[in-house]
Amino acid sequence: MTVPVPKAELHLHIEGTLEPEAALACAARNGVELPFASADALRAAYSFTDLASFLDLYYALMAVLRTERDFTELADAYLARAAAQGVRHAEIFFDPQAHLARGVALATVLDGLGAALAAAPARHGITTRLIMCFLRDRPAAEALEVFEAARPWFGTLVTGVGLDSAEVGNPPAPFAEVFGRARDAGLRRVAHAGEEGPPAYVREVLDVLGAERVDHGIRSLEDPELVARLVRERVPLTVCPLSNVRLRCVPDLAAHPLPRMLDAGLLVTVNSDDPSYFGGYIEDNYAALGLDDETSRLLAANSFRAAFLPEDERAAHLRAVAAHRFG
Repeated sequence: MTVPVPKAELHLHIEGTLEPEAALACAARNGVELPFASADALRAAYSFTDLASFLDLYYALMAVLRTERDFTELADAYLARAAAQGVRHAEIFFDPQAHLARGVALATVLDGLGAALAAAPARHGITTRLIMCFLRDRPAAEALEVFEAARPWFGTLVTGVGLDSAEVGNPPAPFAEVFGRARDAGLRRVAHAGEEGPPAYVREVLDVLGAERVDHGIRSLEDPELVARLVRERVPLTVCPLSNVRLRCVPDLAAHPLPRMLDAGLLVTVNSDDPSYFGGYIEDNYAALGLDDETSRLLAANSFRAAFLPEDERAAHLRAVAAHRFG
């Protein structure tokens, strides 16, 4: 059996790891009716034409997540899968607004996720960070309210903020204030940009939001000056190949821009985004690209270089990647 190269996962929405079987089990436990008779029927619904059509189902299925137990089991199931695929460090996104809108308290979400993350080093051999994302298609004022409500968890559980959801027509700039507060609070900052949205959004998350990492960023290649800047400043890009194909941002894996991004000298990482919906977890993304061993090693090393890790931990992971034997 091939042992996967050690790697970090830096672009993972925990709600997007809800497998059909788990969704149906939570629905039954919590008395939530879903319009699917079986896991296979639900899985068949995972056919999307674009990001918006995916998000419709993504948010609808969140209705089954109601209790701390639901969130603990969700995160623990992801961590078990990730560990089997070589993940040694995971920086996990969650969407508090999507849960608050359903009447699920912030404490329920955070305490549930926190229980799984606290157990992850001993249980799965994975260290974690938790990144609270704001929905860019919701008002920026709402993001500020959620940010302030989450302050009791800053530093101990929530270590960063992000920006996600539907990108087209929702530029990053309105979220400058909440990202400024996050910087002042000592939180790390990441943001989705350049997936369906234009390269200008990538510039905006860097210059207006102060993002330290760009999630996706594949359309950066359309702007040579932006590419030169990203290379010069060593800005990490958290690319999600299976997601890009399933959401039709690229026509197929053969056309995926990742090889061109590497050739340009960009600090690219490979991640799974919403793996339950997009057909694969992180090693599945590596495998789908048909990478040679040394490119896999480079991407794994990049993942630790791009991670929010203490330097001694980063160095230890990089040594493990360098020493890894494929075969």
